Parts: sequence; C-alpha cells; structure tokens
Amino acid sequence: MRTISFAAVLAVTLTTIVPPIAMSADGDSLKTIQARGDLICGADGKRPGFSAPNSEGVWQGFDVDFCRAVAAAVLGDADKVKYIALSPAQRFPSLQSGEIDMLSRVTTLTLTRAVTLGINFAPVNFYSGTKIMVHKALNVDSALDLNGASMCIPPGSSQERAIADFFRRHNMEYNSVVIDNIKELGDAYLQNRCDGMASFEPGLALTRLRAGQTDDHVILPEDIEKEPLAPAIRGGDDQFFNIVTWVVYATFEAEEWGIDSTNVDDMLKSDNPKIQRFLGVSGDLGEKLGLSNDWAYQIVKQVGNYAEIFENNIGANAPLKLERGLNELWLNGGLHYPPPFQ
Repeated sequence: MRTISFAAVLAVTLTTIVPPIAMSADGDSLKTIQARGDLICGADGKRPGFSAPNSEGVWQGFDVDFCRAVAAAVLGDADKVKYIALSPAQRFPSLQSGEIDMLSRVTTLTLTRAVTLGINFAPVNFYSGTKIMVHKALNVDSALDLNGASMCIPPGSSQERAIADFFRRHNMEYNSVVIDNIKELGDAYLQNRCDGMASFEPGLALTRLRAGQTDDHVILPEDIEKEPLAPAIRGGDDQFFNIVTWVVYATFEAEEWGIDSTNVDDMLKSDNPKIQRFLGVSGDLGEKLGLSNDWAYQIVKQVGNYAEIFENNIGANAPLKLERGLNELWLNGGLHYPPPFQ
C-alpha cells in the first residue's frame, strides 16, 4: 500500500486534470464508464490525507481510495481514475451536470442534499463532526466564549450552516471570513485573519499540523454538528448507485473477515462459504451488480480493506494519526456495519 508524504503533498500546486466529460443522458453510468475506460471522480485536491496529489502528481488519500475501489470493481484497475478538483460550491453542480461520475469529497450527508439535489448518497464511510479551533492566545476553552469572534468558514459547506445555527441558538454574534479554498482558509486562520476556524475535526487537525506549533491552537470541545461523510452519485441510475453502495460495504466486509491486501490471495482458498461468495470463488454476486464475480477481490487486492484505507491515509500510518473512534467496525464498538453479502 502507498503512504503519503505530507510535505510533498503540501508542495503541489493543483490544477484541474481533465475537462468536463458528460455522462450518458440515460443514466447508464456503468456502460459509459466501461466504454470510456476510466472513472471520473470529483475530489477536493487540497486536503492531504483525504485527497491531494503528491509531488509526482499521483492522487492519494482516503477519499481517493474509495474512487480507486470503485474503479477496481468496475474496470478491474484501481488506477483507471481521472480526478477533478472541486470546491464546496462546485461539487454538486459538477455531479448534477455529468462532469464527474461520482463525488468523493469530504461531503456531509444531509436531508436537504439527499432529497433536493437529484443525487444519491452511498453509505457513510467516515463519521466526523464540526468543531472550532481557536488561537490559544484567545484564552478561551469553550465555543460559548466566542461571542463577537471572527470565524474562518468555507462557503457552501455544511460547516457554514452549522456555525450559523450554533451562534444563533446561543444568542451570539460572529463575523464570517469566507474563503473557498481550504488551504487558503487554513492559511487565513494561521495568519490571524480570524479568531477561529470551523471545519470537520480532521481538517482542523491538518491545519494545526501545518502550523508546526500545535500547542498554539486549541480545538474546542463542543460538537457543533454531526458530519457523516459519504460518496455520492447522480440520481436516476440504480445500478451504479448499487455498485458504489456495495463497494463501500465491501471494504467493511473484508475487514470483518480479516481479509486484506496481503492475504487476499490465500483467502481465495478458504473453505468458508461466505468468504468464497464475497471473493467470487463461488456464487454470482458480481453478476447481480453487472460486474465480474471477482469485483470484491479486486478492491481488496488493489486498494485494501477499510482498516487499510483508514490507517494508511489518516490513521496510525499517516501524519494525521486519527483514531478510529466511531469509524471502527460494529464488532469493535463503531458504526460501520455491512449487510450480508448473499
């Protein structure tokens, strides 16, 4: 599995890699992707650990690996992905217009987004929450002490609404410093252009890590809003929605059975009928999705199970070193629970 060089990622100046390419009007995404020979995935591009190109231009990250997992399942090759960097304001129009096949960009599942935008969300693959980080020099230990503060917030994001709701609920005022580019937003905070920065917790940890002097920045304890993050596709294509849904579940299922990229070939010899069906040794689960029966094997072999995706990008093996927390499997007290593969 590849690891991320944090310094190298930050040095990259991002450009859009591919021009807009429309998907088929009839919603037959699978045939369109297979005929084209690659998956077009909308991502952030400036968020190391989740999605950003390294110094060689190779995209890496948690969100990137879910794009790669879909490509492995659909095309048999996890590297057949083209990435488009999207701001919060660009991401939904790009998906709606067919510029991208799927969106994997730290995007929060909400009721309004799910029912009004003509898109479908796959299962949540990362549970997080909106928090506020402030300069230690402010000498505050609660978000309730921020009346009149200036807040750096990404526009068009769930954090923008969450902060507005929080301050209004507590009869407090604040001034917004709105910047679309997430790195520039973090830079504005680090340059003291705002008192606090609102983001989901891993984003705050990344900004604090870039600062070097981590003790100078305090992530306040209040959970401002829940942030269940999930990939999304355009509405009206049940087959592709099912594929992306079960790709996410496949990463959970593989971890549950102890199948990873290092032992998946040996697991092909397992006499467990459930593992045989999952890896395509028996049964026709792949055919039911319109894929090769080894689709789940390809995901695990080329990308890894959920634990590998998490740890190598944002967990123990990565600079952010986030704890699994709610992102553990249900067996370990977390929220990830794959339905039966049968």
